[in-house]
Amino acid sequence: MDKNYHVFSDGRIERNDDTVRVVTEDGEKKYVPIENAEALYLHGQIDFNTRLMSFLNDQGVAMHVFGWEDYYAGSLMPKRGQTSGRTVVSQVRAYDDTSHRRRLAAAIVSGSIHNMRTNVVYYNSRGCELDQIIDDLEAAAERVEKNLAVDELMGVEATARKAYYQSFNEILPPSFQLSRREYNPPPNEVNSLISFGNSLVYANCTSAIRATALDPTISYLHEPGERRYSLSLDIADLFKPVIADRVLFRLCNRNQITADDFETELESCLLNEQGRQTYSKEFEKTLERTVDHPNLKRKVSYQYLMRLEAYKLKKHLLTGEKYEPFKRWW
Repeated sequence: MDKNYHVFSDGRIERNDDTVRVVTEDGEKKYVPIENAEALYLHGQIDFNTRLMSFLNDQGVAMHVFGWEDYYAGSLMPKRGQTSGRTVVSQVRAYDDTSHRRRLAAAIVSGSIHNMRTNVVYYNSRGCELDQIIDDLEAAAERVEKNLAVDELMGVEATARKAYYQSFNEILPPSFQLSRREYNPPPNEVNSLISFGNSLVYANCTSAIRATALDPTISYLHEPGERRYSLSLDIADLFKPVIADRVLFRLCNRNQITADDFETELESCLLNEQGRQTYSKEFEKTLERTVDHPNLKRKVSYQYLMRLEAYKLKKHLLTGEKYEPFKRWW
C-alpha cells in the first residue's frame, strides 16, 4: 500500500515540476514524494489551485481537507481506477430492496459491536472493571436481526456505542475522562481525540472505496444524503474501534498525549498542531501494522483491511456471495 502524507503547516501546497511542494508562511519549502502517495491530508490553513488538483488526479492521489476545529471538510478524489455501471446498478438495487438493505445494515452493526467488544474484553483482562459493559454489548449484539428496520438497527448500534463509551473512563487515566460523547464542537480532550480519529478513519475508508468501482454515496446502514460519502460511514463504523480508539488509548495511557496538546477556545477543546502531529504519526504507524489474514494466507496491513472490506461488499453485490463484515479475529 502507498503512504498517507499529512500537512500541518499553514501556507500553500503546489505542483513543482513532477512533485508536490509545500511552502510554509515563513518561506520554508518541503517536498512530498508523490510517486508513493496514497492520499494527502491537509490540516493547516493552506491554499492550493487547479494545477495541483489536475496533477493529483493524473497521479491517482486523493486529497482530504480538514477545516476549522479539525472537522473533515471534504475530499478531492481522483478519477477512479475502475468504473463499472454494473456495480453501481447492483448497489442501487440492494439499497432499493428493503430486505437486502436490512441484511447488509445488520451485518455492519453486528461487526461494529463485535469490534467494540474486543476492545472492552482486552482491557477487562488487564485489570479494568468492565464486566457489565461486556454484558451490555453482548445484549445489544443479540438484538441485531436482519429483519429489523434500518432505523431500529441504528438504535441498537447507538445503544451499544453508548455502553462502549462508558468503558473509556476505566481504560483511560484520570486526567482523560469522558462524561458523555459530544461533538460540534468537542468540549473536552477525549471528545476531541475521538472526533479527530474518526475523521481520519472516514477519510481512509473513502480512499479505500475509490480503489473499487463502488459508488461511495450509496450506503446501507447510514442513509445516503447530500455532500457526504455515506458508504464510508458504513465501513468506518467497523474500523473506528480497531484503529482510532486503540490509538487514543495508547497515546493517553503512555502519556504521549497530554493537556499541553490541546487548546480551548469558543467553548471547544481541540488538538493543537503538536497534538495533531502526535496523533497522526501513531495513526499512520497503526495503519502499517500487519496481521495474518486467515483467508488470504498472508500478512495484510490495517490499511489494506479497509480496502478488502470494500472489495468484499462489491463481490457480494455482484455475485451474491454472503457478505461477512470485518470482525477482529486476533
